[in-house]
Amino acid sequence: MRKPRDFDAELHALEEKARELKARKVQQLGELVIATGADQLSSDELAGALVALAETKDTAKREAWAKRGVMFFESRSRRTAPASQRNPRSTPAQPGSSQSPASGTGSA
Repeated sequence: MRKPRDFDAELHALEEKARELKARKVQQLGELVIATGADQLSSDELAGALVALAETKDTAKREAWAKRGVMFFESRSRRTAPASQRNPRSTPAQPGSSQSPASGTGSA
């Protein structure tokens, strides 16, 4: 005989997961505001800028902003990542090569 499903428990678990995801999203947005320096703006200035962004239908502007955002995150990851992880797209140093990424003694 099959065990009956506890729909209330499943719904409670889904609601809890939704709360956790929302809390994580809010935290990440706050971290983004701080990382970009936008925390120096007043709440009204920040809200106005975000409303203007959300209302913008000009795809060229939105694409330019997106490119700027990508550049921001790429420059940020280069500053915070360990040297061995800074540019994952580049080919790793060959074993036995004269420059070791960890040594830092190679000529520039």
